[in-house]
Amino acid sequence: MQQAFQNGQALWTTSLGISPPDGTLDRATDTGPDRRFAGEGWQKYPYNVMSKAHLQNWQWWQGAMTSVHGVTPVHENLMAFVAGLITDTTAPSNFAMANPDVIAATRAENGQNLMRGAQHLVEDVARKAGTGQQPGPQPFEVGRNLATTSGKVAFRNDLIELIQYAPTTGTVRPEPVLIVPAWIMKYYILDLSAQNSLVRFLMAQGFTVFMVSWKNPDATDRDLGMEDYRQLGVIAAMDAVQTITRTAKIHAVGYCLGGTLLSIAAAAMGRDGDERLASVTLVAAQIDFTEAGPLRLFINDSEVTLIEDMMAEKGYLSSDQMTGAFALLRARDLIWAPAIRDYLLGQRGDAFDLMAWNADATRMPARMHSEYLRKLFLNNDLAEGRYHVGGRAIAISDTRAAIFAVGTEDDHLAPWQSVYKLQLFADNDMTFVLTSGGHNAGIVSEPGHPGRHFRIAETRADAPWVAPAEWLAANAASDGSW
Repeated sequence: MQQAFQNGQALWTTSLGISPPDGTLDRATDTGPDRRFAGEGWQKYPYNVMSKAHLQNWQWWQGAMTSVHGVTPVHENLMAFVAGLITDTTAPSNFAMANPDVIAATRAENGQNLMRGAQHLVEDVARKAGTGQQPGPQPFEVGRNLATTSGKVAFRNDLIELIQYAPTTGTVRPEPVLIVPAWIMKYYILDLSAQNSLVRFLMAQGFTVFMVSWKNPDATDRDLGMEDYRQLGVIAAMDAVQTITRTAKIHAVGYCLGGTLLSIAAAAMGRDGDERLASVTLVAAQIDFTEAGPLRLFINDSEVTLIEDMMAEKGYLSSDQMTGAFALLRARDLIWAPAIRDYLLGQRGDAFDLMAWNADATRMPARMHSEYLRKLFLNNDLAEGRYHVGGRAIAISDTRAAIFAVGTEDDHLAPWQSVYKLQLFADNDMTFVLTSGGHNAGIVSEPGHPGRHFRIAETRADAPWVAPAEWLAANAASDGSW
């Protein structure tokens, strides 16, 4: 209450044009750059006071919900998250009469922006209800300007198609690359457009590239489990790659959940003496899930039981259910910002390739998703040596191939500190890269991408442990794409 009184007093004096001498308001609103209030109109009275009042209120609630003696971290995080969501709902930027950008647009267009916004709202509600008109030709379409790299389906089973891409160089590297994307995403995240396709980049380096494309499951696939994804996915793909290329070694790359699955397969292979892996690359992939970021707010016994009950009806988890949870994690950017743009400013966002990919929905079979949530997220079995393959436990330390791991600075799904913790469990040489950007945009970062930077360092198997903050301080950022 004392802090609230001091904040209110500082805000009052600021509204009168008097700066608080002790910087109280600046400290109370120091939440970093905020794009919601970056426009020129927000720097003028009274909107500057309104924005500062909101930021002050947000910061106060975060302080009230955290560092409370005797409250567990999981409950602190949950209460801080909920308080943040509620506070952001009341942000002045969300209301037409309190947003100077909307007011300026309404004056300039004589209210036509609000008319278009109302039409957009009606269209979106009708489309969501399944009664609206289907959208016309889209600016991005698979096969036309997405996933256009020339390849062929070299192998197929009940769960995957294996796509083969030939190198574009005169000479061919002797060891192929196998990419295992997450089953929560369509494979072409790494073959978006011609200018930012990782597949094309590897082909230009002389690699024969193979990509797993997961089946989008339906109700008939409800009993597919994690072991099916390992056997029919990773292992079956490796067998096919060896049959096609006749090589003894394979460079395997796993992205997101695909990286977690690849780490399981690599550990089991190391345990069983299977030496086919030349290297293992894990991109934004977690092994230990104790610090899995804000997504853990949605993962507890009661929530997982609720998800299992919902999946029992259909046999799978729908994309809408996943999208809603992800949107809540970044409500400012994924809920409120689009609402202001579409319904108050009357504009539609410019389409781009990553957005088109993100809208290409996928599903997950009930058994597999339940096993993933319980064994990995809830029980942390993989990191703690309780995950079983073939009836026996595996350990990441059994992985024999050298490891290349990539994390991204702004990843809210696989925080880089969590990805970095792989070094606690692996007993072999490792190279770790930390790149700017988020979970997807930070990875899909072609050479020449403006504004990118990265850090990289190698760690020998016998090197002592270096904490994430120490690693960050010891490795300077280099400009460019990872």
